[in-house]
Amino acid sequence: MPLRVGIVGVGYSGFDSMTPSLSTRELMFEAASRAYEDAGIDPRKDVQSFICCTEDFWEGISITDEYMPDQLGAVLKPLCTISSDGIVGLATACMHIMSGIADVAVVESHSKISDVRNPDEISSFALDPIYDHHVNADPRFVAGLEMARYLKETGTKRDYCAQVAVKNKKNALLNPRGVHGANLDKRAVLSSKVAASPLTELESSKTIDGSIVFVLASAQKAKKLGNHTVWINGIGWSSDTPWIEDRDMAKAEYVEQSAARAYKMAGIRNPTTYFDLAEVDDTYSYKELQSLEALKLAGKGKAGKMVESGTFDRDGRLPVNASGGSLGVGHLLEATGLHRVLEAVLQLRGQAGRLQIPRVKKAVVQSWRGIPTATGAAAVLGN
Repeated sequence: MPLRVGIVGVGYSGFDSMTPSLSTRELMFEAASRAYEDAGIDPRKDVQSFICCTEDFWEGISITDEYMPDQLGAVLKPLCTISSDGIVGLATACMHIMSGIADVAVVESHSKISDVRNPDEISSFALDPIYDHHVNADPRFVAGLEMARYLKETGTKRDYCAQVAVKNKKNALLNPRGVHGANLDKRAVLSSKVAASPLTELESSKTIDGSIVFVLASAQKAKKLGNHTVWINGIGWSSDTPWIEDRDMAKAEYVEQSAARAYKMAGIRNPTTYFDLAEVDDTYSYKELQSLEALKLAGKGKAGKMVESGTFDRDGRLPVNASGGSLGVGHLLEATGLHRVLEAVLQLRGQAGRLQIPRVKKAVVQSWRGIPTATGAAAVLGN
């Protein structure tokens, strides 16, 4: 069945390293209020389904969905929590709408990482309890292993990964949400402190606070809610094996699988020339290259050369992470996928300000849930 679900409202708040003046609930309320104003709806009357994407461990409390309804206007309304990335939440909302359960659905995800005192311990807790958790190391050692394997298997030069960080941090200087924007060169990136060899600190995204809310509607309902609808034409998600030792670390199979499903749903046969914009995972520099190849936007081992040649620059043939991505803006935990969608939606609406790229009509967005998972999602967006 062809997918035709519209994004009719979007709101966000935060986007800062710390937000001491706002609680998690206040961040959510601000984002939700802006999204409802943007969509022109009353959540108490017009919304049939609310979805939050969050993880109890990051919240520091159990059954976090019990704390969600008030600030979203969802009291006494159906609400569910998805313990996964925000794009999976969008997929859940699409299923609710396509099945007829709802004609308007709301998706929210957030990060209040500045309240978390031990983020590395939380990430490490997700490692296998018998073989991996006890090593008591920075969990980014998994990223270092993946990066080393990716470079070896694809023949990608080390400098190409550094160029990703240079590009994205420079793009973020134009983004009002770009917390970690910077004008750097490859030498500065490569000489920064080692995070997990060969990965450096400037090639690792830094976490920030923020909340993002989307209002989705059926095709029929979307036509009544304004003229700036962005359509979700295809969406997919996938998980590779949870065991680190069983994975092919050189490639992101979960991206290949989720993208294949999204492309099939959207009727895309040649993704290489189809899109005007891509917002893809860059939690770490090598991840952008790995993701682009898995999305079939670059051949195996070719993404690095294309970054170096400027193909993926803001003024290149296919702008990639023109927003600055996670390296330039910041990482938002489970809301990271929604951030990619947010940036793509603003581009498709022509509302990206100084970031605006001319003639953007079709975009692909892709996310990864982060270490130590091999879970991700992809979506095809269009006007």
